[in-house]
Amino acid sequence: MTDTPFDAPVVVTGAGGYIGRHVVTALADRGVPVIAVVRPGSGAALDPRARRVEFDILAEDTLPDGLAEARALVHLAWRDGFVHNSPAHMLELSAHYAFLRRAAAAGVDAVVALGTMHEVGYWEGAIDAGTPTNPRSLYGVAKDALRRSLELGLPEDVRLVWARCYYIFGDDRHSNSIFARLLEAVAAGKSTFPFTTGRNKYDFIAVEELGRQLAAVALDDDARGVINCSSGEPVSLADQVEWFIRSRGLPITLEYGAFPDRPYDSPAVWGDATRIHEIMAALPD
Repeated sequence: MTDTPFDAPVVVTGAGGYIGRHVVTALADRGVPVIAVVRPGSGAALDPRARRVEFDILAEDTLPDGLAEARALVHLAWRDGFVHNSPAHMLELSAHYAFLRRAAAAGVDAVVALGTMHEVGYWEGAIDAGTPTNPRSLYGVAKDALRRSLELGLPEDVRLVWARCYYIFGDDRHSNSIFARLLEAVAAGKSTFPFTTGRNKYDFIAVEELGRQLAAVALDDDARGVINCSSGEPVSLADQVEWFIRSRGLPITLEYGAFPDRPYDSPAVWGDATRIHEIMAALPD
């Protein structure tokens, strides 16, 4: 880990999105100059310490201002991330690859691209960097294809991190998760919420902590390859949702068994967080 302060900026695409805003803040909190790239016309509120740049990475054959001088590019931009079988995932895949290739050719030292557990498909137990992938949605297929393409297509001297994410909570009004739907149900005056048995176990991480993890792998010159950005702890969906309700004092009760458990969901799946914990422990104060 290079000691702070940092002179060269880190560029974050998708900076106005659910995860991006927290990555921008995490980098700025460490004294890093941040170039926050958002879509043209975006009204997203950003950390005022970041330099805002409007740029459409899917439509342009150039690069956003400041990218050539950046020490790292954190690529979060992605359309329809919450819609797993949207056609956009495959239709826009080549544009993401071309953008990252242009960035590398321009002199970016490191590319941190956002991955997903959905690349893996069905799996029981811990996922590590060597877990085989067998995606079962267009989102997972596209992300897996981008990872494989970057591993083959980026120059060897460009440090590539594939930051694989899991289930995210926090800042819930900006997400499309079950936690956001709970808040919407409460706002609509509902007192019960239809639910499954909640027995399946997943890896949950607060979006603020995920932002700090993504900032850390962008700044750590030894971070490479597939790295799980996760808690590393399997927690049942019921326990996580009940905790969410209690912690926010929500006047709503889960209606267990209203929906059947999906037969294709793993009983327990989580990320092996050994590497990210090492990286976080090495962060300078």
